Amino acid sequence: MPQIIPTAEPFFFPGKPDAPGCLLVHGFTGAPKEMRWMGEYLAGQGFSALGVRLAGHATRPEDMIRTRYTDWMDSVEDGYHLLRGATDRIFLVGLSMGGILALLMSTRLDVAGVVAMSTPYQLADPRVKLAKLISPFFRYLPKTKEPPGSTWFDKEAWREHVSYPQNPVRSIAELPPLLAEMRAALPRVEVPVLLVHSRNDTYVPSDSMQNIYDALGTPDKQMMWVTESGHVIPREPAKEQVFKAAADFIRRVSGAAA
Repeated sequence: MPQIIPTAEPFFFPGKPDAPGCLLVHGFTGAPKEMRWMGEYLAGQGFSALGVRLAGHATRPEDMIRTRYTDWMDSVEDGYHLLRGATDRIFLVGLSMGGILALLMSTRLDVAGVVAMSTPYQLADPRVKLAKLISPFFRYLPKTKEPPGSTWFDKEAWREHVSYPQNPVRSIAELPPLLAEMRAALPRVEVPVLLVHSRNDTYVPSDSMQNIYDALGTPDKQMMWVTESGHVIPREPAKEQVFKAAADFIRRVSGAAA
């Protein structure tokens, strides 16, 4: 049997010759499927789209527990070099932890720009700092106190969503150092950035987008608020609005024809 959860496989959609490419990075405990609709849309606009699978994701939670945030950074770098085979202009497009990785890796890779959605600046829950200490005793924690799917606008998309049902505690412990790396890197981000956040996101603190925006070193930066969405924006009703904004951003920055 395959290890990867069915429908959660990485994907690649080739674009037009000489058009930019997009490296799409999913979120914490998620899978490339979160980004697939966005990849299909961007490919329809002529851009190559590669959806990477972060190490330890879309298989078994035990696999994620064995990985560290540097492994997730390496997954993005691997995807970048694969996509370089199709184009020499690459945009990093990330959701949640994928947005953290996109912003951080834009200072380490030769990229043209970044689209970061639902991206935290820091985590408010004080229990996160204790995750490494308690991980030998508690392997998993619930993702939310609310009923499953209650924060989603598109219930059908939620039913088809692929992610681990609970958060591996040892993996939660990797988020503070990863966020610290991102915050340290933000003043060094020199490429254009589009930030997107939902006003109905209950997972990420609402001031995250403004804090990231203020810390970015690039003068070419913009914020976009959406409402018809929970946390997983590329799977929610606001997706078409966001997909179009991302494509317009990529065209503007790269000078690609419509």
